[in-house]
Amino acid sequence: MDFYIVLVTVPDETVATAIADALVSANLAKCVNIVHDIKSIFLWEGKVQDEQELLLIIKAKKANFSALMSKVKGLHPYTVPEIIALPIVEGNEEYMEWLNS
Repeated sequence: MDFYIVLVTVPDETVATAIADALVSANLAKCVNIVHDIKSIFLWEGKVQDEQELLLIIKAKKANFSALMSKVKGLHPYTVPEIIALPIVEGNEEYMEWLNS
């Protein structure tokens, strides 16, 4: 079974919790960590932006990624949300079995 770590930045705790709850409740993700105090500096519409955000670290099956991305887009307030999937190459065998359960 293939798994992803999916990274999603969000503007606040309310959005972070709503997305995390929706993904886990729909069984699209096994676990979502919410990391506070992320400082993002990025170029948007020709201007450098400096924003405080939160980061979601989502553990999910690769097979669920399309549905997961659709759910995040539906709940996310940004026009172009960051949704980046990274493959999990190796991990604690027991943890990987739990992800697969």
